[in-house]
Amino acid sequence: MAHLDKTSPTGKTLVAARKPRGWFRSRIAQVIFASNLAGLLILISGALFVNEIRAGLVRARMESLQSMALSYEGMLSAVATVGEPEPALNPYASRTLLKRWETPPNTRVRIFMPDGEIAADTLLLEDRVLEADLPPIEEPGALDKLAVNLSRTLGDVIDNVSPRGGVDFIEARTLEEELSVAFGGDIAASQRFSERGQRLISVSVPIQRVASVIGVMTIEASDVQDIIRAERATLAPIIGVAVLVSLITSALLTVGIARPLRRLSIAADRVRTGVSQRLDMPNMSGRSDEIGDLAQALEAMTAALHDRIELNERFAADVAHELKNPLTSIRSAVETATTVDNPEVQARMHALIQKDVIRLDRLITDISNASRLEAEIAREVPGPVDVRRLLEDLAGIWRDTRREGEPEVSLMADDMFGELVVIGREGPISQVIRNLVENARSFCPADGVVAINAYREDGVVRITIEDDGPGLPPDKLEKVFERFYSDRPVGAKFGNNSGLGLSIVKQIIETHRGEVWAENRMDGDRVLGARFVVRLPARDGNMKNTS
Repeated sequence: MAHLDKTSPTGKTLVAARKPRGWFRSRIAQVIFASNLAGLLILISGALFVNEIRAGLVRARMESLQSMALSYEGMLSAVATVGEPEPALNPYASRTLLKRWETPPNTRVRIFMPDGEIAADTLLLEDRVLEADLPPIEEPGALDKLAVNLSRTLGDVIDNVSPRGGVDFIEARTLEEELSVAFGGDIAASQRFSERGQRLISVSVPIQRVASVIGVMTIEASDVQDIIRAERATLAPIIGVAVLVSLITSALLTVGIARPLRRLSIAADRVRTGVSQRLDMPNMSGRSDEIGDLAQALEAMTAALHDRIELNERFAADVAHELKNPLTSIRSAVETATTVDNPEVQARMHALIQKDVIRLDRLITDISNASRLEAEIAREVPGPVDVRRLLEDLAGIWRDTRREGEPEVSLMADDMFGELVVIGREGPISQVIRNLVENARSFCPADGVVAINAYREDGVVRITIEDDGPGLPPDKLEKVFERFYSDRPVGAKFGNNSGLGLSIVKQIIETHRGEVWAENRMDGDRVLGARFVVRLPARDGNMKNTS
């Protein structure tokens, strides 16, 4: 995800925190949902489409049977009836008339008398043999065989699961129930299974003469099974496409997600077991999705951990070196004081020992603070910090505790261009101000002033600490933030600085996504003192009215 970078006055690039991807903007989530829904949508759409065709065909078949039955019934009532004033159906005339009709294939017509006896049946009257040329024998293709096999399997499953009561919108009735409705004077339509297990659509129409029902004509169509079979054959390739799409998308998801995550896991295990010191996944870090973000984050994390380990190793070596110097001085002073009888020499040795003890105490305290700093920052929850109030409290403490001969501390906090509030941890930020002010006071002359200024500019809160001291060597402006750096001018107090204060300042500011640097206050070619600048991202809020 794109983010904006800012360049500080020191020339360093400040990388803004990467914003997490929203759920709806997640590429992997979109791919997963789209791929899983694709096959399902194809299957549902095909099923709905085929079901509509099936229902339409069944409905059209029933309507055609009903039209045929009404047409036949009109001719029977006009030609095959006898008797006045009580009409009756002539069975012989009915059979003769029915034999002359051309009934469609897979269609059976029966005529029932009022007592339920069959007067005519096309199944019994058909005595013709239909002759037609057989189609040429062709070997079915692989796709046709697959469709037939899949259709047959699907049909068996549906037949085993579905009850033998029929589906669709036509009511299921027995022949007797259908005849009972028709003899009552109404047209009856139903579906049922024949004695051979075939699904039938049946329409029964009463044969009426004047107002009397003199018989019932029943027309049955046995090609419903062919309609259903054709429907299943149509659905088979759709299901095949859905399955194929699901397999392809599953393979893509496996290649695009599972394999990269597995590679990341293996690389992380190599780092954990010490086989490799850094996580190097250049192929995945170029991806523009969450896996690429994860690869970049893991690479950055392992690089940071590796750098942290190296820094801790150097820190341990520096601590040993810094502790060894005053201990060596103390040992020499103790040996000298015990071997000489001159009171003046012994007094100088005692004073040297006292200074080295003070230096050791300050050094051990700062080392302890530096060691606990990272854990304390991790435990404390960030929140809004009112920089103006914090500076006023600290400046008040320095003013109240100032002794004669110590430099003064002045404060100017200007919130005209926006509130001086940052998101961070108040304790560490307070330590930054204390370390910078104490460092400035240690270099400032007795009648000097340590000036604190704070204001808002370009979305950041800028804090400067200025002193009236000798300033900094131009080639040491970056080096002063290194651990155990100490380059004090002649006459400065010994033992008041451990060389860790400014390195702690830089560490805290970097954890707050800010920056700190040092520069000299200049008047032409003359150095007026040192200046330390801290910039922290300001909390978003309403700007104050400047009018």
